[in-house]
Amino acid sequence: MVRQGSSAKGGSRPKGPGGGQSAGRPGRRPLSPVYRRRRLFAGVVLLIVLAVAFGGFAAVSNALGGGQPSGAGTAPSGQPSAASAAPSNQPTASASGSPGASEDPSATPTPTTSGDGCEQNLLIVTAATDQQVYAAGEKPLLTLKVTNNNKVPCAVNIGTSQMEYMITSGSDRIFSSKDCQAESTDLMKTIAPGKSETANFPWQRNRTVQGCEPVAAKPGAGGAYYVFTARLANKTSDKAVFQLN
Repeated sequence: MVRQGSSAKGGSRPKGPGGGQSAGRPGRRPLSPVYRRRRLFAGVVLLIVLAVAFGGFAAVSNALGGGQPSGAGTAPSGQPSAASAAPSNQPTASASGSPGASEDPSATPTPTTSGDGCEQNLLIVTAATDQQVYAAGEKPLLTLKVTNNNKVPCAVNIGTSQMEYMITSGSDRIFSSKDCQAESTDLMKTIAPGKSETANFPWQRNRTVQGCEPVAAKPGAGGAYYVFTARLANKTSDKAVFQLN
């Protein structure tokens, strides 16, 4: 005998595609906050990579195209740039920023060198006598010497037109070779570095005056001292002292 209740209680409709839970699939579970942050971070990184890549591409394209960054001014064609505007041969400012003092263009400096590069102050004129003491009747031999102390050869005029032998005694002018000079000539000599040229003049122990007027008086003797100086052009020697007996 079959129970009606058991068949009714335990019986059920067969599960089919359209019945029971088949009304809809279970919904997706919501994303966790950690997962959302990771996705956001990945998106930001991707944007940065794309921005860098785009910027690099723009820079490379600019370099290949010969362009210049915006705002960078260029000098007009044919105009010198600021770095090359000043000639290299112009003076530069000193360390303090002040330019060196310029010379007065109206000033005419005294030449110190000749055409051959000789320093005039290195041409030395000296005076000497062959003795310091002369006996009665001995005639002093006066010597003018010019020495070239330059490092290059120097052409020097040692003619009678340039030289003078002068003898004094105190304030008394005794003798000058210019007073009775018969002729005035030029004589150019090239003097090697460190070498000298000499010119000798035998003094007759006589007096002279300008114009070569006759002078009866004779220089004193008896141990009197005399001073000989030599002149060549505008150079005068030191004094050479001697004695006449």
